[in-house]
Amino acid sequence: MKTFKIGDSVAVLDDDFSGVVTKIANNQITIKTSDGFELDFEPKELVVTKPLKVDLSSAEAIIREKEQPKRKQATTKKSKERYQPTMEVDLHIHHLTENSHRMSNHDMLTLQLDTAKGQLEFAIRKRIQKMVFIHGVGEGVLKTELEYLFGRYDQIKYYDADYKKYGLGATEVYIFQNVSNG
Repeated sequence: MKTFKIGDSVAVLDDDFSGVVTKIANNQITIKTSDGFELDFEPKELVVTKPLKVDLSSAEAIIREKEQPKRKQATTKKSKERYQPTMEVDLHIHHLTENSHRMSNHDMLTLQLDTAKGQLEFAIRKRIQKMVFIHGVGEGVLKTELEYLFGRYDQIKYYDADYKKYGLGATEVYIFQNVSNG
């Protein structure tokens, strides 16, 4: 048989009550709940609960640790994202001018090539390493002219862009950054 003492903290096994033993008489134990009610139970209905002891020294250490400023996690890019081009240039004529129906094919091609050259020069100046020129499939005239333009630069290489993302109508350019100009 369990032994209870006056002052023990107890919980009722089959109910959601707890309290402190205030009286023990015959086979009855009286407890006082936190609400101030006194209730009688048999010893088999109660269990002694241990008072919660908190080690404050370890709690203080945990609090100090939580108050320390956290080092910011470095944001890591997936390898696939690291190799994605940083700049896209869409050379479709409707992106370059609002009114192209009065332009000749030569004028359209000249505008597209001038735009490509300007964007390429910008990327070289700003040290942008990768870019994609979206030229579309068509008859391949613009693509051929772009390859001729890219071939005049020593510090770049070019190749077909990611097929999954752009299909056949785009060329990716890689700009080497540490090429001496002389």
